[in-house]
Amino acid sequence: MTSVDSPTPTADPVRGRQIEEYVFGGLIVVLGIFTLVEAGTIKVPASASSIGPRAFPYAVGVLLVATGLAAVVATVRGKFGEQEDAEDVDADARTDWLTVVKLLAFLVAHLVLIDLVGWPVAAMLLFAGAAWTLGARPWWKVLLIAVVLSLVIQVAFASGLGLSLPAGIFEGVPLLDG
Repeated sequence: MTSVDSPTPTADPVRGRQIEEYVFGGLIVVLGIFTLVEAGTIKVPASASSIGPRAFPYAVGVLLVATGLAAVVATVRGKFGEQEDAEDVDADARTDWLTVVKLLAFLVAHLVLIDLVGWPVAAMLLFAGAAWTLGARPWWKVLLIAVVLSLVIQVAFASGLGLSLPAGIFEGVPLLDG
């Protein structure tokens, strides 16, 4: 007794790419419309120049809508974006969920600690934790770079830009306290 192998249905890769391209174009159009709507809510002071503060957001919104529509039209015409050649990426590798969870934990810790210990300490933990999770070694260099980076950013925002990030334990230190 012989059996005839029936063809098994396979997913159409072109159809899948089309859907992805339509979704991408549609999301860009939606983002553009959102930008245009929100730009209309910007309060314009009477002393504003002829251009005003709404001009740039309106321009960005129009460009987003035009770009999204162009992507949809290109998809209708059968032109798809080029797929990336992943020369050093294993497409069959599974997601390392432990790494994702560690990164998420450091991000949540950063958000929780900003008000408790201040931005420099919370950012140092985030920078060092993310670098360590992604494989940076040795730990002491990671920690040193994270401390320097978080302090430089704090000084740049507080002194250079005049913006205030929570100083936390550095409250009252002239360069670090906005």
